[in-house]
Amino acid sequence: MNASPRPSWPYRFAAATAFGTFRLQGWRFDVAGLEHVPTRGGAVLAMNHTSFVDFFTVGRAPYQELGRPVRILAKASLFRLPLFGRLMRSAGHIPVQRGAGTEALSDAVSALGRGELVGVLPEQTISRAFELLPFKTGAARMAIAAAAPLVPSVSWGSHRFWTVGRPPRPCPRLTVVVRYGEPVVPTRGDDADAVTAELRARMAGLLETAREAHPEGLPAGAWWVPARLGGGAPSLEEAEAELARLRAGWQRRATRRRARRPERARGA
Repeated sequence: MNASPRPSWPYRFAAATAFGTFRLQGWRFDVAGLEHVPTRGGAVLAMNHTSFVDFFTVGRAPYQELGRPVRILAKASLFRLPLFGRLMRSAGHIPVQRGAGTEALSDAVSALGRGELVGVLPEQTISRAFELLPFKTGAARMAIAAAAPLVPSVSWGSHRFWTVGRPPRPCPRLTVVVRYGEPVVPTRGDDADAVTAELRARMAGLLETAREAHPEGLPAGAWWVPARLGGGAPSLEEAEAELARLRAGWQRRATRRRARRPERARGA
């Protein structure tokens, strides 16, 4: 199917709320490369992750300029929240059980087959270093399975508004730089690791370009600037160690969930 499905009212409501918050603060968006996002048919938008609003900053231009909603893969715990979870499901987003993402992968491939844009964060969690963390292969695997283009996408600036370990704070007249790159176009049978490596390399280049384009540059010692570039953020090594710790915990919980399933089945 090549048609672009229309956004549901919950999606429109959530988008209006997020984009209204940006407008109230007078945010400026510097967007380039939108021509790389297909106007029809399924595609995967792979996004870097520095803030809690990356889905909105990257999904804003495809939605507003192309009329294309982006279905996001988000952690399953969000879908269990009383009202927010219902909104997420009604908007067509896809829950991911960390450490056990097979069902989410299948749902994403189905959405791509329906002509949807699917947004994925290959790093799995916010990078405290504000640099790219190691990628999981899920974005590549769903693009390969659906024979869909994989669009590298990056955003820079919104982490100053709301990121891990810091509550949201007003950022009037903030500039957010968004870049979309030339798609990786895998075919069925391609190696997911190789596709992931190519995707990450392209996103790393885009991220450097986005930083260079930001009007405030990279002030020395600023908490939101990577340590490698003279900023006060945690080092990439520290962020990677934190990610390894988180992934180990997600895997342990996934293992416990699988172990409990036979018990529940016997109880039934």
